[in-house]
Amino acid sequence: MIKEQIGSMNSNLTEGSINKHLKRIAIPASIGFLFNTLYNVVDTFYAGRLSTEALAGLTLSFPIFFIIIALSAGIGNAVSALGSIALGKKDKDSFNQLGFNAILLAILSGGIVTLFATTFTRPLFVLIGAEGNALDLGIAYTHIIFYGAIFFILNAVLNGLLSAQGNTKTYRNLLIISFFLNLFLDPLFIFGWFGLPRLGVAGIALATVLVQIIGTIYLSLRLIKSEWIDIKKLIKSKFTIKTMLELLKQAIPSTLNMATIAIGIFIINYYVLQYGGTDGVAAFGAATRIEQITLLPGLGLNVAALTIAGQNFGAQNKARILEVFRKAMFAGVSIMIIGGIIIFPLAPLLVSIFNDDPNVISIGARYLRIEVFAFVTYVILNISISVLQGIKKPNYAIFIGIFRQAVPFGLFFLLGTTLNMGLDGVWWGIVIINWTAVLITLYYIKTQFKKLK
Repeated sequence: MIKEQIGSMNSNLTEGSINKHLKRIAIPASIGFLFNTLYNVVDTFYAGRLSTEALAGLTLSFPIFFIIIALSAGIGNAVSALGSIALGKKDKDSFNQLGFNAILLAILSGGIVTLFATTFTRPLFVLIGAEGNALDLGIAYTHIIFYGAIFFILNAVLNGLLSAQGNTKTYRNLLIISFFLNLFLDPLFIFGWFGLPRLGVAGIALATVLVQIIGTIYLSLRLIKSEWIDIKKLIKSKFTIKTMLELLKQAIPSTLNMATIAIGIFIINYYVLQYGGTDGVAAFGAATRIEQITLLPGLGLNVAALTIAGQNFGAQNKARILEVFRKAMFAGVSIMIIGGIIIFPLAPLLVSIFNDDPNVISIGARYLRIEVFAFVTYVILNISISVLQGIKKPNYAIFIGIFRQAVPFGLFFLLGTTLNMGLDGVWWGIVIINWTAVLITLYYIKTQFKKLK
């Protein structure tokens, strides 16, 4: 009985201190994201040690790999938002119905990605100007990743069902375990330890897929034991058009928003190749890993803001939605300012961890020292979009995503080529676009909050 009462208190975000809820959800999520980023850092480290071409190939593969990330994040965020709303209404049947349909959607969409995505891999690499060894290594990595698409998406769904209950510790634990597994599996497959074939960059992808499979098993076991999942109700649930449409209505905008990020990275890689060649791409790949670590606390706040806003929207506690937005924003902006101050002087040293080429270090450090002026924008944009999802206003993410990724093509050319700024034109272009998007977003969310009142 005591255990059930504690579980109920932990999953009920419609009462109690917003600050305490933010800390309880955001801190484990941020720690999990930290280990997820460190996981990627390990991949980047080994690729950089193999060769500059291997690091470039891994970096070039990222916007294509992002197809899976976008789909996973879109469906996962939809599950978290709709699950939070159901829990805010105390509707356990709807929560289990949502879970069944979300798992079905994950399996179907993952299968489609695996079947069709590999067909377009080479043309996409060629489109951005990849060639030679970097092209071959990037394709080898990406193809293996696509074979594990179902497990990436399933894990996002399972985590969404747990996050809706305020449980971010389980996924944190998985990401920590995954990091340590990857420390062993990467060199095992890359260098062919214990008689295994030497796979190089393809070994990095194989290790990632294996870790995702282990993650699916772990999350499934934890979800079955969670407070709001009734395994009998879940299994007996049926496919319903209504639930699936609700999922898609939430998932598609979020997925498209994430997909536009992939397009943006695709465009950035294109211009970086034009102005900086393979060294520029390698530097960008190394520097973004460092940037991701700095942005981690903001990612945890995104999860917390979406979950708390969703439950309070379901319970019609509108004042608490405004409160979580303000408090999450204050915390995120403060942390990003501190992060920028730390990163600026240490930029060359941090980039040198991944590659010892002086030109790569110079380009990567220059990127970081310009990008620190955009750190705050990521927090503002992501928390705003998370809260909007929590109140069933997901479509704005599509608009701002298209804006942020459509403008760069012309702006990068203007700054980089017309004004002859080269790579600096790309770096400053990112800063300009993000701050413009922030101004638009703050105006929009202000109008939505007025409607809530």
